[in-house]
Amino acid sequence: MAEKTESVKKKEHFFTKASKGISKFFRDTKGEVKKMVWPTPDTVFRNTGVVLVTILIIGLFVVGLDFVFVNLLSLIMSVAK
Repeated sequence: MAEKTESVKKKEHFFTKASKGISKFFRDTKGEVKKMVWPTPDTVFRNTGVVLVTILIIGLFVVGLDFVFVNLLSLIMSVAK
């Protein structure tokens, strides 16, 4: 009889398992946050400038295409009359 009780492992409750998993998640998250390298303010401003210039160039390109297509469409519509 004693052999049976020793071989049977005690089951953990659901809340015990859940709390262990949650605490492990937060420990791992804290460790990963410590590994992060944050950019310097100079790098952030430089990258922001690059993004703004890129947006401006793409915006001008789209406006140019829109102008060409509108004029082409108006030319086609005037010929179709």
